[in-house]
Amino acid sequence: MIIKVLGSGCKKCITLSENTQAALANLGREAQVIKVTDFAEIAAHGVMSTPALAIDDKVVSVGKVLTVSEVEKLLGA
Repeated sequence: MIIKVLGSGCKKCITLSENTQAALANLGREAQVIKVTDFAEIAAHGVMSTPALAIDDKVVSVGKVLTVSEVEKLLGA
């Protein structure tokens, strides 16, 4: 599984990345978490508002800092 955190690297993006890592740890799952800061690549995903989260190249959240439990639900907890 590849999870991408799409954003400029701002505080909200960092928090989303941390919450994603925590959710994976809580679920005992492993995934490659990639921070994408290149605006061309972010736009290529169709994202115009950050932070955003993509799981296996499917954008599942845009413009929101998800909580750990929200990320767990997206991961199929």
